[in-house]
Amino acid sequence: MALQACRALSGKSSRFTPAFSARCMSQVATKPDSIGELPPFDYKPAPYVGPSKEEVLALRKEHLSPAMLYHFKNPVMITHGKMQYLFDERGRRYLDAFAGIVTVSVGHCHPEVNKAVIEQTERLQHTTVIYLNNQIAEYAKELTDRMPGNLKVAYFVNSGSEANDMAIMMARLYTGQYDMIALRNGYHGLTGATMGLMGLHTWKANIPHGFGVHHALNPDPYRGVFGNDGPAYARDVTDIIQSSTPGRVAGFISETIQGVGGAVPLADGYLPEVYKTVREAGGICIADEVQTGFGRTGSNYWGFQNAGVTPDIVTMAKGIGNGLPLGAVVTTPEIAATLAQRLHFNTYGGNPVCSAGGRAVLRVIDQEGIQAKAADVGGHLLKGLRGLAAKHDVIGDVRGLGLMTGMELVKDRATKEPAKEETAYVFERCKDLGVLLGKGGLHGNVFRIKPPMCITKPDVDFLVAALDQALSEL
Repeated sequence: MALQACRALSGKSSRFTPAFSARCMSQVATKPDSIGELPPFDYKPAPYVGPSKEEVLALRKEHLSPAMLYHFKNPVMITHGKMQYLFDERGRRYLDAFAGIVTVSVGHCHPEVNKAVIEQTERLQHTTVIYLNNQIAEYAKELTDRMPGNLKVAYFVNSGSEANDMAIMMARLYTGQYDMIALRNGYHGLTGATMGLMGLHTWKANIPHGFGVHHALNPDPYRGVFGNDGPAYARDVTDIIQSSTPGRVAGFISETIQGVGGAVPLADGYLPEVYKTVREAGGICIADEVQTGFGRTGSNYWGFQNAGVTPDIVTMAKGIGNGLPLGAVVTTPEIAATLAQRLHFNTYGGNPVCSAGGRAVLRVIDQEGIQAKAADVGGHLLKGLRGLAAKHDVIGDVRGLGLMTGMELVKDRATKEPAKEETAYVFERCKDLGVLLGKGGLHGNVFRIKPPMCITKPDVDFLVAALDQALSEL
């Protein structure tokens, strides 16, 4: 095993340092033969004939923003994708356990989605909402038919950031109030307005932002001060309204399972209490379903349904388009009417190609029983991860629902000190073994395991075996 071999060479037996790990891994082979092969898959990508990985990396360094981070120390170059798998320029197959940052919902290059996009592209690529087109109109009905209550009006945009930006504007317009409440550890995008909602300093630029935004205690069952006591955290929202606002607010926004923050579910009973409090203060409630929507939690189509609440505005993106630049804001007719106070326009939102693709995603979710698969395979995944937790004391917490899961590594289960270096090692090692994971949390010590929802139980077994192998080398 790689690290054990390094320790034998160095005479060290304690947990490694980043520098030591880097030196070791440059000298120790990581041949992925100890966990077997990925499950059989009847697809072979066409040979890649473009510029080399080294040339692409050089082009990126010269011509793309340096703000664009690399997912691995030695970046993977992806040239093909099919369902739950990605392929590099040499044709090597990887299990995609992160779905393009929780974006590929029904599978890479799903034939039904591809067909819809290609057929619409051949008819009409782009018009705008100033003209009539069947795709956006039919899509709005089909999407809102899947929403509870009076959430019957959709506005299509291009991303989750844009959807959340619009949602807070609508909340302020509808209520006539300005103050918004968001959660610490939350993530809602990187526009000027949504950065203000952010509860993670690592994503905040040193520019003016966050005017009128108040951040409440994060109802984190694992690390939060009140454990899994949702109503206790909810009292902090009451305190904020009474002490930091005029007593009236525009609204409250939260993810239903925090994504970038480390797959953190909200404490039981939290949302019902907060929604009640916020509405009593004249505000509206916004559910950010950018990552949790479209059946990913398995138990429900929308993440907020797991908490037994119905929001006033729902924002969505990522899995809505299976990789297409598509997002949406769904709300009630009354709240939607606020935008008609002034001229409003979106050049690309709901364009015919993206709408056709979005409609295909909805059909595939229904026809292939994607939500039920997320529940079944997600349950198998959580069982496997909890089995690893029983074996490896570096695992502090396993959490999530369906295929929206997280596994947090800690140096000590009592102190919960983040195991940053250990996480980084396992992250890189699993890549070498053939599994591409996500990583998040404020300290970068949480594995975000959120694969395309077509993943199978044999895939999960391979993923768990890769994690086990890597963890055993710590």
